Parts: sequence; structure tokens; C-alpha cells
Amino acid sequence: MAASEAEAPAPRGGRFAGLLVRALSAIVLGPLLLAAVWCGYPWIDLIAALAAPVMIFEWTRLTRGAPVLRVLAWAYGLAALLALLWLRHQPAFGRETILWVLICIWATDIGAYFVGRTAGGAKLAPRISPGKTWSGLIGGMAWAAVASAVTGYAFGLGETVHLALAGAALAVVGQAGDLLESAAKRRAGVKDSGRLIPGHGGLLDRIDGLMAVLVAVAVARLVAGTSWPWT
Repeated sequence: MAASEAEAPAPRGGRFAGLLVRALSAIVLGPLLLAAVWCGYPWIDLIAALAAPVMIFEWTRLTRGAPVLRVLAWAYGLAALLALLWLRHQPAFGRETILWVLICIWATDIGAYFVGRTAGGAKLAPRISPGKTWSGLIGGMAWAAVASAVTGYAFGLGETVHLALAGAALAVVGQAGDLLESAAKRRAGVKDSGRLIPGHGGLLDRIDGLMAVLVAVAVARLVAGTSWPWT
């Protein structure tokens, strides 16, 4: 989601320019989201209700002139919100699942940001998002694998190796969601989906990877037919 690396080459001020603003935004918004996830109903439902119109507005801006893409972008965004609510309200591991997802996504973002900007190297998708590198993807996968294993162990969610592999896989899914939104922004000729969050841009810029992961985890849980698919 989530802006794991800048959409353009590093601005003046160093390769970590803008990090302070991003960190402050995360410090303010992160605890609010975690509190809503922890408490569940009605707070997580309120978060989803507030996010829905913002997502629709930003997707509408990014898909201007393409009604089919617009509808698909709405079905995708709303599917992510439904996945969030469905997973959180599960009687078994609902809270733990969402916390695990968030920690994996945040670890992916942090790992990709620092490893990518430090190591550099070959571009991951230069025509879509010039700032992203293969080293950033690998760093994000590594950080997510560790975070997934540690979080899963703490919550008693399953085997450590399975959790590590699942975390690495979610990092790839999250980066794919990030690239999907980057492609939409490039098509629209804009840098950010909006100006809602200082240091991050719009809401979609913050949750692009999270949306993809929520949908993927919900599908995996449905297919597995169990309360937790990575045991």
C-alpha cells in the first residue's frame, strides 16, 4: 500500500527525503487503525464506511474517460473493503488475521523502501513506477517473511516456515497492488491519487498494496474452507 518506494527518482534532500513527514503521518494514523481493528464493531465498520467514498472519488479521478476501468476499479476497491470486514468479523482469528495482514504490509513497505533506496539496482517496472527496484521487492519479501513468522508465532497461527512463506507471498501481492495503482496514476498523468495524507498523497496511495492483500487473503480463506489457511 501502499507507497513502498517513491514514484519518481529521489528528490533533493537525499535518498530518504520526505521520510519524516511519512513517519509522522503513520504515527498519527496507524494507532487509530489498529484501535479500530482491535475493537472491531462498530469502529472497523465506520472506518470502511468513511473510506468507501474517498476510494470511489480517487478511482474516479484516475479512470477518467474509461468507464469500464472505472467500474472495475470501484468493484476492486469495494471488494477490498468487504474482505476487510468479512475477515475481521470472523469468529475465529478475525482480529489476528487483520493485524497479521497489516504487519506484513507495513513490513513490506519498510523493507522495500529502505533496501530499495540503499541498494538500488535494476528497476522492477520502469515504465510503470521508475522508483521501484528488484532489490526493494526482495527486501520487502524478506521483511514480510520475518514479520509474518514472528506475528504468527505470537498469535499461535501456525507453523513458522509456512507463515514466513505466506508473508513473502503477500509482499509480492502487495507490490502488485502498488504497481496496479501506479499504472492508473501514470495513465491519468498524476503523481498521487489525492492529497488526503501528508507525505503519502491520497488514500489509495496508502492502501494500494493492502487492498490487493485483503482480497487475496479473503480468497485464500474461502478456498481453504478453514478459519486459518496457513496452518
